[in-house]
Amino acid sequence: MRLDTAQLLKRFFFAERSLLVSEASWIPAIAPMEIKTNLARYVWQSAETANSLRERVFELRFPSRMMEDEGNDRALIALFEAVRDSPSVPAFLVSLGTVLLPAVRDAYQSYLKASDLIADGPTHRFLTLAIAEKNEQISGFKSWIEAARSQNSQLWPEADAWSNEVGKRLSALGGVGVESAAPLLPAGLPPGAKPYSIPLHPARDPRFWPCRFYWPDIVDPSYPYGEGLQLQLRSAISHLNEVWAVEAGGVILSAFADILPWEWIYNSARWTYDESRHCRMGYERLMAWKLDPSWIPLGTYIYESATTVDAGDIALNLLGVLFFFETKNIRHKPERARLFHSYGDSLSEHDMDFDWADETIHASYGKRWLKELLAIRGQDPSSYEEVRKHCEKLVRDYVRTVTPSEITALKTAADLLIHKAKQLR
Repeated sequence: MRLDTAQLLKRFFFAERSLLVSEASWIPAIAPMEIKTNLARYVWQSAETANSLRERVFELRFPSRMMEDEGNDRALIALFEAVRDSPSVPAFLVSLGTVLLPAVRDAYQSYLKASDLIADGPTHRFLTLAIAEKNEQISGFKSWIEAARSQNSQLWPEADAWSNEVGKRLSALGGVGVESAAPLLPAGLPPGAKPYSIPLHPARDPRFWPCRFYWPDIVDPSYPYGEGLQLQLRSAISHLNEVWAVEAGGVILSAFADILPWEWIYNSARWTYDESRHCRMGYERLMAWKLDPSWIPLGTYIYESATTVDAGDIALNLLGVLFFFETKNIRHKPERARLFHSYGDSLSEHDMDFDWADETIHASYGKRWLKELLAIRGQDPSSYEEVRKHCEKLVRDYVRTVTPSEITALKTAADLLIHKAKQLR
């Protein structure tokens, strides 16, 4: 019946919410670019599914607009949330990819078989899409796990033990399923849990040239931003290095998930996904030019400017730094798109045009949610500009820590990349 259906869909909502919050929080700790960017996409997909579930629950419970806590499903959702405290990246990947994601997919399939296509047609539509996305996600996790097992065997006994424990606890709860909630499990995290903390230094894909600052003009104003080929290359490098924004988006989503309302999670999931698209834009352009990844700088300085010892509130800083860069560079995007058009570079023009549209949305996200967060903390919402200025200073101060040897190495790397690009194009 209607209210029973609403209860099941509420369970699914909280499961999706937990999945996406955990996935978002782990993005900075994972090195491979493919996993970072696809996790961001999975976060967005789960947010879309969760939002549809949430709205459907409201429809079925009309006129109530209350979405209370997990209720009788509290033990189940607590287990989902425990995966955020996985002891390692392999443990996180295997517990999500082989236990939780399949459990959610199977529950959706069971729901569609048991429910009425006519009476509950709206739910059938979005859960059918969600099943297809879950199958894609499970396949992605499987490939990542297989690749990771071949590279580092030492961490896998611990990861498998963790995943097995999560699986046992899920079975004891009856899975996600479509049945009534199971009795509560004993309190406490699974053995081996490591309380989550925001990574101070983001992991980097070893295929790329590792550095803090990814282009000389960041640390040496005399180094030209460039035009023509150099501008095309600089733009692609900048897009690739928006990986820091993917990481920051994931951290802030999870850090404020229990403080700000659901719409924050929904907006920041889109924000994180958009940044992953920009990152992929740069990567695909650089690969289309047949440049070797080992020549390409992949930096950390923007993320680390928010996490330094004296930085204070890391999550707030990451939100403020994101807002700062969204508002700092947006004015340049239309002009660069026009320049790329004049060069006959339709791909760079296309990417920059879509980037501009995204950043317009992101600037509004930053302003709105900084104000709401400050208000919740009992601070003046209008002081969001002070947060932006503080984060601008954090970045500026961090740039001043560059060493002469870093500048020399960076210029050498950039000059080599420009030279290689001229040869290959």
